[in-house]
Amino acid sequence: MRSPERTVVLAIDLQAGVMPGCFDEQGVLARAAGLVARARTADAPVVWVHHDPVGVGTPEWELAAPLQRAEGEPLVRKSYRDSFAGTDLRQTLDELGATRLVIIGAQSDFCVRTTMQRAAAEGYDVTLVSDAHTTVDTEWDGVPISGEQIVAHTNMYFSGLRYPGQDFALATHDQVVF
Repeated sequence: MRSPERTVVLAIDLQAGVMPGCFDEQGVLARAAGLVARARTADAPVVWVHHDPVGVGTPEWELAAPLQRAEGEPLVRKSYRDSFAGTDLRQTLDELGATRLVIIGAQSDFCVRTTMQRAAAEGYDVTLVSDAHTTVDTEWDGVPISGEQIVAHTNMYFSGLRYPGQDFALATHDQVVF
């Protein structure tokens, strides 16, 4: 028998030094802030993940405006794309009783995608907020890839993710139910 659902927002790398140049940067930040506010109103915990290589203790390491961490909200520091690797994220989520993660964040093609895949493998139900994750334009092997294309591809990839006995959803920020 499954335990009652406990939704936790997992906000990945929405840092001042990560967001510049990301696709729809200001829109993503505004939607993320609105989602976080709704989560707090619904008493759904918010867990912040920061990528330490950005520069711990620098202004770039802090959350990008208008985001602000509320007192008591957990902060997980990471050094890898996978927010679970070498961190206390699993312990933090267990302490919160998390069964479902609502994922928002930066670097859709790296930290967001790797963490959501790991969360699924760890047994969590996952909702990816389709309009509250982003990344920068890049290129691979001489082929330019826009941030917009990467976000769309990440959403497409996640929309087909299936694991036995788990629920996965793709929702816009205003469709997420707490």
